[in-house]
Amino acid sequence: MVRMAAKDVLGARGERLAAAHLTRGGLRVLDRNWRGPSGEVDLVLLDGASREIVVAEVKTRASTAYGHPFEAITATKLARLRRLAGEWCAAHPDQAGAHPRVRIDAVAVIAPRDRPAVVEHLRGVF
Repeated sequence: MVRMAAKDVLGARGERLAAAHLTRGGLRVLDRNWRGPSGEVDLVLLDGASREIVVAEVKTRASTAYGHPFEAITATKLARLRRLAGEWCAAHPDQAGAHPRVRIDAVAVIAPRDRPAVVEHLRGVF
């Protein structure tokens, strides 16, 4: 049996919570943990209201003791997400052709063990 590191368990939980939050908000998950030449995208979704492909970066923390999760999304990370958005669209021409607009969103999840998680969503961060 393979055991996941605590940070990986927390990260996977955060991605599940983020996906649930975004789908409740009307988005539809197209891909999870998609890997391209430049790295990995946490979530790729479709925003039916705006007809945009959404590439979402999810950052999860158990608390804000070491800073807010959004603080971990650097300019370098945003540039990589922009490259990955293009790579995802190139790998999925039917979806990208039907929805030519792409935006990058950020989702912060603060998920303490003993309290309900808090999910924050920022649209169009780059």
